[in-house]
Amino acid sequence: MTLLADILTILLNGLQQGAIYVLLAVGLSIILGTLKFVNFAHGALYLVGAYLGLFITGQVPLNNGQLAEWGIQSYGIGLGFVAALVIVPIVVFIIGLLMERFIAQAFYDRPDTDQILVTFGLAIIVQELLRALLGGSSQPFPQPSWASGPIALPVVGNFPRWRLGVIAITAVLVLGVYALVEYTDFGLIVQAGTLDGEMVRLLGIKLSRPYLVVFGIGAALAGVAGVVGGPLANVNPNIGTEQLVPAFLTVVIGGVGKIEGAVVAGLMLGTLQVLLIQTGYAAWSQVGIYALAALVLLVRPQGLLGSEVEVS
Repeated sequence: MTLLADILTILLNGLQQGAIYVLLAVGLSIILGTLKFVNFAHGALYLVGAYLGLFITGQVPLNNGQLAEWGIQSYGIGLGFVAALVIVPIVVFIIGLLMERFIAQAFYDRPDTDQILVTFGLAIIVQELLRALLGGSSQPFPQPSWASGPIALPVVGNFPRWRLGVIAITAVLVLGVYALVEYTDFGLIVQAGTLDGEMVRLLGIKLSRPYLVVFGIGAALAGVAGVVGGPLANVNPNIGTEQLVPAFLTVVIGGVGKIEGAVVAGLMLGTLQVLLIQTGYAAWSQVGIYALAALVLLVRPQGLLGSEVEVS
């Protein structure tokens, strides 16, 4: 029974870790698959979501940074975690719209390297601006009171309640995005535009607005990931870049533009990482996800659920 409990615990922790990768990767995947835009600022959106979530949920003390030098001792409005879950995706959605309209749109026809450079530069600006204003110290992100503490599960025993909350929130959001893309007129227009944008335009359908919304949705998912992932670790200006690489690996392993592929790949990476950590190979946890990505791409260059057309 102990072995079974250990296995189930690893799987649940893997689902939780993978859920953060999935939220980030789904947003990345729909932007990359639809707009063919490589957004290296996606981690910065996660970072903004985490800090904005801190600001909304409660009061955060300031010990260093420019705001502390100006005499501001803390920041926050104390509306609670539920308010953060509602407000953050709306705000980051608007940020995504502005990014698409004033940055991404000008680079759609430019080489991938140009897209990477401009978005990575934007990410560094956001990261260093937050560091300058709020300081580089890590800030604890308190779990919501209604989801703190352990919950007794069959076989597994006590398991952190918030980790189950992260899995549940991710599942609801990903299913909602999948339904939007696959079963609505909006989704059909986006998919048709991805396959043959010129034909869609000849039919009198403007793709600029659907593409704008897709970018905003992808950004909002990154913001939500910052909120739900914040209570799992301390928040600091480096977390955006730390999450970016696993998110891109998730997209590549699953197949560009495939929401279901991002889900499968994210859960695989999360479970592998947790397995290595809990079996005493924590130092190899990052190496392990790169090795898995290399193995998958050697066998299927288009990703687990990708098609040959996507990498042509």
